[in-house]
Amino acid sequence: MGLTRRFGSLTALDQLSFNVSAGQVVGFLGPNGAGKTTTMRAIFGLTDLESGRVRWNGADVDSPLRRRFGYMPEERGLYPGMRIADQLIYIGRLHGMSMDAAHQATHEWLDRLGLNDRANDKVESLSHGNQQRVQLTAALLHGPELVILDEPLAGLDPSGIDEIGAILVEQAQAGCCVLFSSHQLDQVEDLCESVIIIDHGHLVVTGRVDDLATSGSRRLVVRVEGDRTGAWASDVEGVTLSEVTGGEVRLILDEHVDTDVVLEAARRTGRVSEFVMRRRRLSEVFREALQ
Repeated sequence: MGLTRRFGSLTALDQLSFNVSAGQVVGFLGPNGAGKTTTMRAIFGLTDLESGRVRWNGADVDSPLRRRFGYMPEERGLYPGMRIADQLIYIGRLHGMSMDAAHQATHEWLDRLGLNDRANDKVESLSHGNQQRVQLTAALLHGPELVILDEPLAGLDPSGIDEIGAILVEQAQAGCCVLFSSHQLDQVEDLCESVIIIDHGHLVVTGRVDDLATSGSRRLVVRVEGDRTGAWASDVEGVTLSEVTGGEVRLILDEHVDTDVVLEAARRTGRVSEFVMRRRRLSEVFREALQ
């Protein structure tokens, strides 16, 4: 609530306030330098605040409460020369787990992620994707109430993204709040129930993905054979070009625009193979919020 953090003349967080709920996967979005990592570090007491309070379930967050949270930092945090299982058990113990519970949870997670046969290997011997899996295990090992992940999908192949994404959704369904940052907006749209968008350290947009996708002006998707730019739409009054992806032209229509007029303009360019109203993509919500 009201988080403020300055680094010299730079205001990284500017009276930032937002709420998250248990049982949800929440996307924490913003351009580079928006203040996402600083916010995450503030939640864990890793950076000082000029003002503001971090609260969870009505209580100010302190060290004992943070032991019930899980964190996957941007710079990661594993000891590269330490054996994987030993490291995870150690992290579990730091979160208050008994030795037996930490040992059991470590091997259950490693088995689920296909890494139990690497338990005695050093972290540095793993591929990037498998290091990501171990880092995620470190954040989830103790069954946290809130887990905060800074770019957990970065550098993963599609199967890795699907695997990690399924785990995040599963954690939310079990009652955990999962807050994660990512620049992969298509993945955020698929995984998240809600999003928070910040810029220059202050809140810009927050809400349910479905609500944001169905709000705002009408969206029309048009595909014209041989057209890769959508330049034809610039001649139609009240129509704004939003995105062009692989020949799919996404248009924003003012309230008064007649779609028949748009269709006729598209037909003058070529054969129309797609012409359909669609909801806003999260990428469109993001760009329009930052304008």
